[in-house]
Amino acid sequence: MLCEISAWSGNNFILTWMILTLIALVVLIVFSTLIFYHYYVKITFDKWLQKSNPKYPSPIGVRTEIILMLKGLLSATFCPALALHLMGRGKLQGYCGVGEYGWGYLIISFFIIWLSTDFFEFFYHRMGHTIDACWNVHKSHHQFFNPTPYAVIADEYLDQFVRALPLVVLPILMPVNMDLLFFQFATFFYGYGIYLHWGHEFSYPDAHHPIINTSFQHYLHHAISIKNQPYHTGFYFKIWDQIFDSIYPREKCFCVKCQKQQGLRTYEEFEKIDKPDYSVLLSWKFWLSEKQN
Repeated sequence: MLCEISAWSGNNFILTWMILTLIALVVLIVFSTLIFYHYYVKITFDKWLQKSNPKYPSPIGVRTEIILMLKGLLSATFCPALALHLMGRGKLQGYCGVGEYGWGYLIISFFIIWLSTDFFEFFYHRMGHTIDACWNVHKSHHQFFNPTPYAVIADEYLDQFVRALPLVVLPILMPVNMDLLFFQFATFFYGYGIYLHWGHEFSYPDAHHPIINTSFQHYLHHAISIKNQPYHTGFYFKIWDQIFDSIYPREKCFCVKCQKQQGLRTYEEFEKIDKPDYSVLLSWKFWLSEKQN
C-alpha cells in the first residue's frame, strides 16, 4: 500500500506528506472520538468504575488536547513521508512485498522493529524527564494530567518528529519491509497510544501485569511524573522501566482495582462528581472562545 501511495504521488514529498497527514487525521479523529463518546459522553457508573482518575476533564482541557493533537499531526507524518520519498529515490533499504528476503526475515525483522523502537520510545521519553532541554519541550504534554484519547499525540513539534525518526533510521540501517514498519508504528505506538491515553482500565490486563504497560501506568505517568521523576516512561514493555528503576512502588498503587479493594469507588461518590457537558465541543463559538479554564 505504501509503495502505491509513493508511486501515485510521483514520489513527490509534499504530496505524500499531505496524503499521510490526511489519513492520520481521519484515523485519529474517528478512533479517538468513538472512544471518547462512549466513555466520556455516555457516562455510566460501570464505566466510571473503570476510570483511573475519578474526575472528568473539563471541555476546555479536551479542546486543548484536540488542538495540540492537530498541531502534532504534520510533524508526526513528516518522517513517514520522508522515508517513502527517500525509498523512492533508492536512498534507503526499504522494500515492499516479501521480496528476496523471504518470510523468515520478515518475521525476524518484526521483532527487531518492535523491541528496538519500544526501547527508543522509552529512552527518548525518559530523556524528556531527566534532561532540562528535553523537559522544556515535553512538559507541554503533561498539562494533561487526566488525559483522554485525544492526548495521544498532543505534543510539541519536536517531540513528534523525534518519536517518528525510527521510520527513517531503521531503513538506513537494515532492509525493512515498509508496510510492516508503518503497520507496527501505527498499531503499537499510535493505536496502542490511544489505549494508553484512554483514561480507563481493563480488568485484564490490569495494572499489575508483569510484562506490559497498561493504561493505568500511562495515566500514573501523566498524573505524577514530572522533571527528574520519570515513572513509567516505557510504552509497551515494562522491562525498560524495570531496568532503569522507574517503576512506581506496588504498595502505593492507586489503580481502580486497588481502589475498589480499599472500599473506594462507591455509587454515592459517583453521584457527587461533576459530569461535564461535552456537547460544547460541537459549537464553533466554543472553539473561538478565548476562555482558558
